[in-house]
Amino acid sequence: MNGLPLLDLSRVPGVLGRIVQERSGDYREASPDLGPARPAARRLEAALSGPNLALIAEVKRASPSQGAIAPLDPAEAARAYETGGAAAISVLTEPRHFDGNPQALHDVIGAVGLPVLRKDFVVHPAMLREAAEWNASAALLMVSVLGEATGAYLDMAHHLGLDALVEVHDEAELEVAMQAGARIIGVNNRDLKTLEIDLAVSPRLIRLARQRGFAGVLVAESGYRTPQEIAQVRGLADAVLVGSSLAGSGDLETAARQLMTP
Repeated sequence: MNGLPLLDLSRVPGVLGRIVQERSGDYREASPDLGPARPAARRLEAALSGPNLALIAEVKRASPSQGAIAPLDPAEAARAYETGGAAAISVLTEPRHFDGNPQALHDVIGAVGLPVLRKDFVVHPAMLREAAEWNASAALLMVSVLGEATGAYLDMAHHLGLDALVEVHDEAELEVAMQAGARIIGVNNRDLKTLEIDLAVSPRLIRLARQRGFAGVLVAESGYRTPQEIAQVRGLADAVLVGSSLAGSGDLETAARQLMTP
């Protein structure tokens, strides 16, 4: 598979627009060649498909909304999350705004037996090729960034044997993700244009996805700090992705365990 699907990143506003423009510049000279097809392991999908609400715990040292969160050691953090009951680990690799880097991903993959998601702002096929070469189980694809190219990027991820967490924030993006053939859809409570959080977004769009016949995995993302907030998506979502509140807790294992206690 070769070639670059056209992305109009000028239409992406706000902080998100700035980040994706930067990432596009980082990969301007990268080859779009994916290399040979790899078999699908579907480790993330399997980890999130159990009977109970699963936790994707995030190794997150900073964010645009909070600034510095905690100087986490990625391997230590991942082991704490695993002991605390996480089903999967998400690792930021975006350097400017999230204090992430590829080494953090390598460290986490070497430290735990859980599936690991490369969390970044994918705007080039090389970012997916890297995720596969680095032995990540999955990559993030954002409909707010990829738009009509979401399906093409999903096909690339699957070509590489990766699971893809296809992220949406509104009804139109949900429709794009479903039409693209996503198997795992994440609903982000955070509006990445304004950075504001509305915890009503995930329950509403998850219900809508099921009403429209989506049979895959659904993940509620962003803003969860208490078991009471998690309770809003129990019985609806298959998993929750939690970053800032866990990363800044000071005791990652206990925080993960307590957050997911019904």
